[in-house]
Amino acid sequence: MHTREAAERIEAYAEVGAFISRTAEESAGPVVAVKDVVDVAGQVTTAGSVVLPAVPAGRDAPVVARIRHAGCAVIGKTNLHELALGPTSENPHFGVVRNPHDRNRVAGGSSGGSAAAVALGMCDWAVGSDTSGSIRIPAALCGVVGVKPTTGTVDVTGTVPVSHTQDTLGPLAPDVATAVRALELMTGVRLAPPARRARNLRLVVPDGWGADLDPPTAEVWAAVTDGLPRIRLPDRDRLVATGSTIVMAEAAARHGRWVSEAPDRLGADVRELLREACTVPRARYVRALFEAGVLRTELAAALSGWDALLVPATRIVAPLVGAPVARAELTDYTRPFSVTGHPVVTLPAPSAGLPVGIQLVGHHGGDEELLGVAAALERAWR
Repeated sequence: MHTREAAERIEAYAEVGAFISRTAEESAGPVVAVKDVVDVAGQVTTAGSVVLPAVPAGRDAPVVARIRHAGCAVIGKTNLHELALGPTSENPHFGVVRNPHDRNRVAGGSSGGSAAAVALGMCDWAVGSDTSGSIRIPAALCGVVGVKPTTGTVDVTGTVPVSHTQDTLGPLAPDVATAVRALELMTGVRLAPPARRARNLRLVVPDGWGADLDPPTAEVWAAVTDGLPRIRLPDRDRLVATGSTIVMAEAAARHGRWVSEAPDRLGADVRELLREACTVPRARYVRALFEAGVLRTELAAALSGWDALLVPATRIVAPLVGAPVARAELTDYTRPFSVTGHPVVTLPAPSAGLPVGIQLVGHHGGDEELLGVAAALERAWR
């Protein structure tokens, strides 16, 4: 894609609200959109908020420097849920990111602008961040591929933090092959996912998960998991509670001061979330850090002998803009694999209606193998 074509598409779909700022870059290489939590030299990093200093970044974050060195052009900074602390990307300062498939619905968050930009062809691929599902949720709701690598795979230096133990960066892309190339450029590591056939994959489903899905999501989930074996995983409530405690405590340490220093400059949902986060006892946080290590070991044992675990990405399809939505509806299936740090690829599953995403969870550190599984399933589902 040429940067001129990307700019034209951004203008044509301006009502979607995918971008906060734009650059004037040109390049013969891939055109990339960057979530506005990552520093791009000369651009203000807003994190979708107005509480941070409006000072242009003096240098690129390492991940941006790496993709520029590979010949990519950064077309602009994408919109998101404020401070990357929500799953809808209904931003009170920069506008709602609307779903490419239905403008009355949200794109998901917090990397909503990145997912919408990819879905509408505003870029070749986009950089997102993921702490509790922020790549996987919008990928699912917008019908694109989202990759949350094993935690620590991509350098997060130069990124506005949420949780220093769970923050990850990864690509959103129109297909698995593009996502593979994007992850190569983000890490500087050559990837060669093994060629797999869907019929030879050893896939498994978590026993007892999937009973709380809305009808459209449940229909797709039943179709893609028909006949697959089921295994027992660590209790989902335990996974969710542990991850939530860690993220809340670490988010409070980074951003809690805004509740007292500038409460009127925060959106209502983020202000209330941070207010609650500031009450997490230190002892509970320390216990949760220990529990995260135990859960990682338990999940690794459960996945032994399998190529990948299939899990719904969200309980529901994209909700309407302004509709009251419990965070759990969008995060309860993504948060468990943030707390354990496992790699996850969200794939759009065959659906007659709004997009439905399915997570493929791989072995810790087994990103390359997981991408091979994702490519095989993508071919089978298309």
